Amino acid sequence: MISYSALKQYQRENRSEFPESLSLRAHRALSWLNRAEQEEEDDDARFLFLWISFNAAYANEIHDRQGFSEKRLLLQFLHRLVDSDHEKTLYEAIWEHFPSSIRLLVTNRYVFQPFWDYQNGRIAEEDWVDRFERSQSSVNRALGRMNTKKVLATVFDRLYVLRNQIVHGGSTWNSGANRNQVKDGANILSNIVPIIIKLMMDQPNQLWGDPCYPVIHG
Repeated sequence: MISYSALKQYQRENRSEFPESLSLRAHRALSWLNRAEQEEEDDDARFLFLWISFNAAYANEIHDRQGFSEKRLLLQFLHRLVDSDHEKTLYEAIWEHFPSSIRLLVTNRYVFQPFWDYQNGRIAEEDWVDRFERSQSSVNRALGRMNTKKVLATVFDRLYVLRNQIVHGGSTWNSGANRNQVKDGANILSNIVPIIIKLMMDQPNQLWGDPCYPVIHG
């Protein structure tokens, strides 16, 4: 796992080569990663700080969003990361360090949005069950073929549901009802988010986009 201190040192040594937008992204993402590393007992807080760090690195202002969903934009971002990962650090994180945690996360119905759509009466039971079975078949094929892009996209799809549950008050702090997915989610993010920040800093000329909230002085 890449530590905050190692990434911060790398940023100091290379930030003169970063465009302004990347400098701001890296600075913000690292600040939240630093805060996340201080949470050793509270998995809810650790997950949220790591998600904020990821969002600081990823989220950008798209001036023309016509035809682009947030899910598609995230998918494109993840694909660019994998294509930029010449040293296979994301590959190793997924396939060598957390394969069992990832398998448990992507097969957990409680982080699968159609399950909650059924619970809230939006779709029929057979609809969410069918979607879940098809999703599992797709994930299992991706896992069998070691398809990093597909697995990473599925992981973040599930983590986004978990993020919504916590941020929108759909779970109880430190609840025993969702401990496994929160702990697994935090552990996965604690490994993947530092890699994402490092890959972005390694590719300063890549088009990462403009931050949604630029710094305004005065």
